[in-house]
Amino acid sequence: MQLDDTAKLAQSKERILISRSEIGKKVKELGKQISEDYRGKCPILIGVLNGGFIFCADLFRELTIDCEVDFIKISSYEDAMKTSGHIKLLKEVNAHLEGRHVLVVEDIIDSGLSVQYLHRKLLAMNPASLKFVSLLVKQGAEKVPYEAHYVGFKIPNRFVVGYGLDLAQKYRNLADIYVMD
Repeated sequence: MQLDDTAKLAQSKERILISRSEIGKKVKELGKQISEDYRGKCPILIGVLNGGFIFCADLFRELTIDCEVDFIKISSYEDAMKTSGHIKLLKEVNAHLEGRHVLVVEDIIDSGLSVQYLHRKLLAMNPASLKFVSLLVKQGAEKVPYEAHYVGFKIPNRFVVGYGLDLAQKYRNLADIYVMD
């Protein structure tokens, strides 16, 4: 029986960049910090689909404060290993954000183009505050300035998959984060 690509990658321990246990510890730390920073408030987490759904769910469960969740879906990769440079809105936020404390939850920030796009789009909805949470930030990949308020890991400018991150919609289900290139 031949293993599929996902199973082969999951067995490739030397390609693991960040283990599931390291991810779990970092998500707990971020949840604790956000809970402290938003004590007495009820922020709304806006998960960025598809890649951010696992991180958003895990982070949401670590919060010890009242909070809500919604999702927005954008695309900039189009099944490639490099961003196309064009952001497409695929699903709008359903929640009313005016006067709300908004935390945008990203899986990874690289060029900064998606952060710039989301910042402009969501700021137009007049939130009380708008901050970005990203599990990963690629160092040396930024094309535009951006601000990430909560960052899990700074990683080298390499293509990664796992824990929600994909290549042509594959590998999202891997529990660890792997280097692909």
